Amino acid sequence: MIIRLFVLSVLTLMSPLTNAQLSLVEKLGYSADDKLLIIHADDLGVAHSENIASIRAMTSGVVNSGSIMMPCPWVPEIAAFAKDNPWVDLGLHLTLTSEWQYIKWGPMASRNEVPSLIDSNGYLYDNCLDFAKHAVLEEVEVELKAQIEQAYRLGIVPTHLDTHMGCLVFSSPEIFEVYLKLGREYKMPVWISRFFLQSIPDSFKSLLRPTDIIIERTYSASPEDFASGLASYYEMVLSNLTSGVQILLIHTAYDNAEMQGLSVDHPMWGAKWRQEDFDFFTSKRCREILEKEDIKLITWRQIQQVMYGQ
Repeated sequence: MIIRLFVLSVLTLMSPLTNAQLSLVEKLGYSADDKLLIIHADDLGVAHSENIASIRAMTSGVVNSGSIMMPCPWVPEIAAFAKDNPWVDLGLHLTLTSEWQYIKWGPMASRNEVPSLIDSNGYLYDNCLDFAKHAVLEEVEVELKAQIEQAYRLGIVPTHLDTHMGCLVFSSPEIFEVYLKLGREYKMPVWISRFFLQSIPDSFKSLLRPTDIIIERTYSASPEDFASGLASYYEMVLSNLTSGVQILLIHTAYDNAEMQGLSVDHPMWGAKWRQEDFDFFTSKRCREILEKEDIKLITWRQIQQVMYGQ
């Protein structure tokens, strides 16, 4: 009897998470054991090369989602594409850092509104630790709202929110709460994965609501994967994908003079890395694996419709 009660207690504790994921899969119109995947291109707007490679990967490859860094210089180009192609699934890569050496950007809000977010040169800090060390919570919200509102002004209708370099999900519970709050306020799902939740303190987890959408897992190549060949890594991920809603995070650009200059001191996630991402996700081999493994591509727009009915 005691053993039976223990098993029932464990199942009761597990059921909300399990049912939430099954509910998402089923509401998207699939069976519980289906493998659903978003192939997501980061960093749109950072450079012309990033934009045109990502656009090609979305229009002729299998990339079916992306996110835009609103403070970056090439946003008008990707905004024009978004307006001309409203079917494209584009979210906002909420940006509070400026990590490259020779291309820098500041906040979207006026610098006198968000002084805690900028360094001595007026740019956003180049890493999440310095951002979190200096950030005033109210100013974080001001800046993020400025980025969202600018997207709408440019005719972009974002389908989700995510976070550049993870600053909004690792810095503090208070900053994480702002991230969640803005998603609810603007009726956009925010990118959170169940695998990620396993690594954060309860002070973060307690801020989630039962209605928040949780993705099963995010896959992203590491420097070790780059050293051994990104195509091998992606083939391994796709060949071993499990059921549920999952994301494959990539960066697509051309290994040209522009990207080489931008990433001159940044071999990880630099020009060569991004060319390899582009090459694989526009390849016949990638399509063959998706078909063989019966992987179904979905978008953030579908999740937004499930979550908010829009």
